[in-house]
Formats: sequence, C-alpha cells, structure tokens
Amino acid sequence: MRKVKDLKKSYLPDPKYGETLVTRFVNHLIKDGKKIKAYDIFYNALKKIDQDKKISEKTALDIWKQALKNVMPHVEVKSRRIGGINIQIPVTISSHIKITKAIKLIIKCASLRHEKSMAFKLAAEILDAFNEEGMAIKKRDNIHKIVEANKAFSHFRF
Repeated sequence: MRKVKDLKKSYLPDPKYGETLVTRFVNHLIKDGKKIKAYDIFYNALKKIDQDKKISEKTALDIWKQALKNVMPHVEVKSRRIGGINIQIPVTISSHIKITKAIKLIIKCASLRHEKSMAFKLAAEILDAFNEEGMAIKKRDNIHKIVEANKAFSHFRF
C-alpha cells in the first residue's frame, strides 16, 4: 500500500478538568514550547467566560465544547489533478480531523482579534462561536460554500 494509516495520538487529561480534549486544545495553543503559559491562557479564558456568561446552567467548559461543535466543518475540498487540470473535490472529514480543524479555526480567529490579552481574545471568540457568530463561524461557512460550489465534481472522489 502506498499510504500508511496514521496512528491516533493519545493525550493525557489536563490537570484541572481531567479532559483529554482540553489538552489537545492547549497543545495547539502552545507558542515556543511554553505549555504552562498555554494552560494559563486557556483557564483564564474559561474564567472570563464564567464571568461574562448569561446562561447560568451551563459551565464554561460546556460552552467551550458547544463552541467547538458549532465551528466544526463537516466537509472540505481536496485538489486532484485530472486530465491536466486541478479539480477541487468535496470530501467528508473524519471526526478526528473535524476536531483539529475546529480547534485551529478558533485559535487562529482569536489571535486576529483586537483585545487586551490572548485569554480575552480566546474567551470572546469562544462566546461568539457558542452564539453562532464571529470570524470562526464565517470561515466554517466559507469552507461549506466552496464545497457547495464544487459539488458537481463529487463523483471524482478518491
């Protein structure tokens, strides 16, 4: 076989909530190998969400998980060369890749915001994603629009 299946990476649970998804998020948030600082940014963002939230029955961690679900793209396009031209072919995404793309979208869009610190930026982006608005949701919608435009090429799947 040409392609070897990638092994799924296992993550240890985070120290505060005991969630492996939090560790995964923090690993994408790390800059220059400073994991403790990345944990501080994430926990401060959740603390800010707890202070700002209007829904009393949901915890900040539940709001964050719902925001991730809202941002997850379900399909993407992959380039394939057919007959001398490159065609964008819509492909469904596995659940592992969906989560990774959602994490990267939230972190990237949060870093582009104009707020005081990264914790404030991240909290604002998570709240916007929870409410189905903000830049991360727009980027997810753009991905889905591109897929919809290239739906005619879906029979070329690989």
